[in-house]
Amino acid sequence: MKALIQHSLLITLFITTLQADDWPMWGLTRGRNLAVPGTNVPTSWDVKTGKNIKWVAELGSQTYNNVSVAGGKLFIGTNNQAEKNPQVVGDRGVVMCFNEADGKFIWQAAHPKLPTGRVNDWPEQGICSIPLIDGDRLFYVSNEARIVCADVNGFLDDENDGPYTSEKATSKIDVDIVWELDMMDELAVFPHNLATCSIVDDGGDLLFVVTSNGVDEAHLVVPSPRAPDFICVDKKTGKVVWEDNPVSDRILHGEWSNPAYGIMGGKPQVVFAGGDGVVYSYEPKTGKQIWKFDCNLKDSKWILGGRGTRNNIIATPVIYKDHVYIGVGQDPEHGEGPGHLYCIDGTKTGDVTKSGKVWHFGDEKFNRTMSTCAITDDGLLFITDLSGFLYCLDAKTGKQHWRHDLLAAVWGSVLVVDGKVIIGDEDGDLEILEAKKTKKVLFETNMGNAVYSTPVFVNNTLYIANRNKLYAIGAK
Repeated sequence: MKALIQHSLLITLFITTLQADDWPMWGLTRGRNLAVPGTNVPTSWDVKTGKNIKWVAELGSQTYNNVSVAGGKLFIGTNNQAEKNPQVVGDRGVVMCFNEADGKFIWQAAHPKLPTGRVNDWPEQGICSIPLIDGDRLFYVSNEARIVCADVNGFLDDENDGPYTSEKATSKIDVDIVWELDMMDELAVFPHNLATCSIVDDGGDLLFVVTSNGVDEAHLVVPSPRAPDFICVDKKTGKVVWEDNPVSDRILHGEWSNPAYGIMGGKPQVVFAGGDGVVYSYEPKTGKQIWKFDCNLKDSKWILGGRGTRNNIIATPVIYKDHVYIGVGQDPEHGEGPGHLYCIDGTKTGDVTKSGKVWHFGDEKFNRTMSTCAITDDGLLFITDLSGFLYCLDAKTGKQHWRHDLLAAVWGSVLVVDGKVIIGDEDGDLEILEAKKTKKVLFETNMGNAVYSTPVFVNNTLYIANRNKLYAIGAK
């Protein structure tokens, strides 16, 4: 403990300022498009020999998160198996903070598990919310279904920022919570298995959060049908600005997607995928619904255990050039099944299930997915499905250019950068392919453990998290 504190004290304090080459949120930008700018991305490394590995950081035993990076600090969610703080033991939901340059541990947030057990907070799953960084503030959803605003410096600045000042642990390696909103206590939300939302903001003072409201342990009823599915929160105070529950008692399983924010048809919109398989768009400031789109076929049916044809949505909607791109899926424990990928016209209003469909890719061609799209400026769309196939489509028409078998299930999403497609799978294999209409594999390696996360490339470094380690990879 003493050594950890001494190390932390040696780290230079700073106020985080977002730079053009930071990665402050899930998807880099508010539109969540995973085709990002960058050059000189690494195309060869070996985790066994250490070739091109800049540093490795130990995480918990279960990591489904990728990193957020800003101002020289790096944040990632995991569980408490690593027990970075010897005073905090047992199962917890953890957000770790590392030094970007060398991977040295700085501080962590460690949240207790909910007493209600796995129905609301599944054991050992840690924190799946990817943090949002804004200046000297960090925003995420904890495993306790609390929206947390924290100081990026923890207690290293020798201040306990408020209004929340009731932290039980206030050492140099503990979290300094600024405010928190308990969605279970204050909004009657009943998260199924885990609260997971990766928050998006509007570039100002508004945060948007999917609440993770869901069904009971028997998967038969929604215990809290009046609880909001989607909320807008004041970034500075944690107060709810507006809320809506368009799904109500029609939640199929859980609500585990993440919102996206962008301009479509000349007007700001915030979009979220509901637990009924419907995508909803809102006016960000007022909460007025603009449009909705049902991503399931009319004759589809939900059957417990994944045997049906109706799906909910775990993937994140992507906003790109007046359109929304989204694929449907289910809890991966439900197994494989037919899926659907849609391109939706985001400029329309009302129920646009028919009028807003630009194209559909699915049925026998595409399987259930949890993955988010990457769309390039030259019109190529890349996405994976749970069955382990990587697709290259025409973003305007949905026409398939090629399909590549990764030979293992994929939980994460592709990263497209520097003309390359980077993707990891459940076997721990990682592949790099050319981001072109013709398929070409450039590199294959194994990361030593399952990769459930999405790669991130920032400041000339590629970050890849497997289940229990975070690798920082550099080019030659």
